[in-house]
Amino acid sequence: MKHFITILFCLLCLYGFAQKKTKIDTIPRIANIKYSINNNEVICTPETPVLNQIAGAPKAFYTHYWEFGDGHYSTKETPKHVYKKAGEYEIKLWATNNYDVGKPPTSRPKKVAINNITSTYEDIASMSEDFTLKRNREPVPDQDMVVIMSYKNAKDYVANGKIYLFYNELQYKANNFELTETRTYYNEKNTLNDAFTFTNNIDDDRTYLASIDNKTIQARKVIQDTTQKMNLPLTIQDSKALYKNWSLLEFDNMQPNEERNIFFSFKTTPEMVKDTSAIISVRGVYIPDANFDNHKVKDMEMEIVTSHDPNKMSSNGTLMNYRLVRFKTLKYKIKFQNNGEGPARTIRLETDIPEMLDKSTLKVLDMYPKCEICPKRDVLYSCLDTTFTNKQAIFTFKNIYLPGSEQKNVKEHDSTKGFVKYSIKFAKDFHKKKTKSRTAIIFDKNDPIITNYSTTRFLPGISIGAKVGYNSFNDLKNSESYFFGATLSPFKSYRWYWQIELMNNLHNYDSDTQVLNEIITDPSGVRFTQRTTTSTSYKNIDWDIPILIRYNINNYIGLGTGLQNTISINEKRQQNILTEQFEGFQQPASIFNTIEENQEETNSFTNLRTGLLFEATAGFSRIGPSLGARYIMSFEDHLSYWQFYAIWKF
Repeated sequence: MKHFITILFCLLCLYGFAQKKTKIDTIPRIANIKYSINNNEVICTPETPVLNQIAGAPKAFYTHYWEFGDGHYSTKETPKHVYKKAGEYEIKLWATNNYDVGKPPTSRPKKVAINNITSTYEDIASMSEDFTLKRNREPVPDQDMVVIMSYKNAKDYVANGKIYLFYNELQYKANNFELTETRTYYNEKNTLNDAFTFTNNIDDDRTYLASIDNKTIQARKVIQDTTQKMNLPLTIQDSKALYKNWSLLEFDNMQPNEERNIFFSFKTTPEMVKDTSAIISVRGVYIPDANFDNHKVKDMEMEIVTSHDPNKMSSNGTLMNYRLVRFKTLKYKIKFQNNGEGPARTIRLETDIPEMLDKSTLKVLDMYPKCEICPKRDVLYSCLDTTFTNKQAIFTFKNIYLPGSEQKNVKEHDSTKGFVKYSIKFAKDFHKKKTKSRTAIIFDKNDPIITNYSTTRFLPGISIGAKVGYNSFNDLKNSESYFFGATLSPFKSYRWYWQIELMNNLHNYDSDTQVLNEIITDPSGVRFTQRTTTSTSYKNIDWDIPILIRYNINNYIGLGTGLQNTISINEKRQQNILTEQFEGFQQPASIFNTIEENQEETNSFTNLRTGLLFEATAGFSRIGPSLGARYIMSFEDHLSYWQFYAIWKF
């Protein structure tokens, strides 16, 4: 009994310990906000949990984004902020774990009370342009992020205007974002009123602007257009044709050269695009004066990631319509970060180029560090050189200075980042198959850092084919069978694919003639010979529904096999019965009586039958015209046949 109690006690202890351990594993990661106040000056310090290093990746680190509750923000690790007015403010922190396997830590806001104004508040102009979009981190499914919209009154008078933010692109079935909170500090008002008035027109080249601020992650770093746009109705119409959702804010009483910030908190949905090399976007439209239709547009591109890794390759061609790729130019972006203890002088990016792309069409669109394109001769100044091998494009930054994140006196992690953005077109002839590419990033003579795969996939698409041909039934008498119909299959499939068809057959044939001889005795006792000849002809309208799997050996030859179901939707049977009566029992004998009878019968949806099919085609097997032969082996006697046809797939 004592042994039993001892064993039971040990089991209970082990069970309790296991339960306690499970609870510890479920404790979320917390980043605490610590601060010190000196009158109206506040210094913030983050307390972040220990990082869980990704194996093989550069050293993990945190980046920080702070909001101070008065319309200002900072990306420094320990920022100092001076408040302009006394009052109670709420400080928020978003810490992002780079090269870390876990989720970003959550943080609870802290309220600070400012009672005394002693330090002079300096409202220093920081915007180099009057409208920018930024974000605190790249989007990760089922995590939150912040979009910072900054705008400035560049007029020489007090202005009232409007701002749009468009999100959730229509090209994706599921929503990528849920807008959870909009934080405004200058009496901006939400409105659904789209009214505006027209004024003088100005030139418009319909290109979009982009942010050049290096303090946070940006969409682009080069201004593509410095002019205002004039056709506001067209901009709004185009934007609503691209995005499902939008937020419209009105602002007023904005002083000349005044700068303001609006903060949008987004929850990224679990249904966000699963391809983590995809590029998605949000759009801002800034109308600085509501009495005019002059406006500016910003498109901010973002790369979907599974973890926050500064070294990444992404593309806008992750899922495309194969019919339209001839008219599409792919854009790729390679991002990198120097995580060393010293600056990088040479950066080499060895990038895979899939076979379906034409290397000769590659164009560098943008880069950072900002430099010129290298000439063919050796130079001493900073430049970007582009060379090619059979399967790669090699971008080399020469004679540059990119600081390392572990370098002394480097406080801004964003200053250690760079990128190359390039466009490339499709080759003239390529197969519809999934491709992927990645980049090896080499800082000076260090070991390469390998990025994620950037994939290119195609929508299945639909190919409709027109088919016409002749059926040859060797076992049927006087058979004539013609058909026409349509096929449905994926558009221009590369190798294996499914195909379904609906064929309308016009089939005429005769059955075997039946002859019956018999001796008949009439009521008077006279005996004679009677011969009955029965002949039957059929006129059918049949539906064939083949379902097959096909394989294209190359561009010109294809094979297929599958099942075929056939049903007669209309069957007309004509039967002729000829009765001849002869005198006597020996042949030849004279005919003394002839009786001829015709019968006609019509049935619908009869004669369901199934068979196996085997076929081969020659011509343009993926798209266009081809000729084919198919053998249908019916499970019923005498109904196997050959089919010869022409088909054109669109």
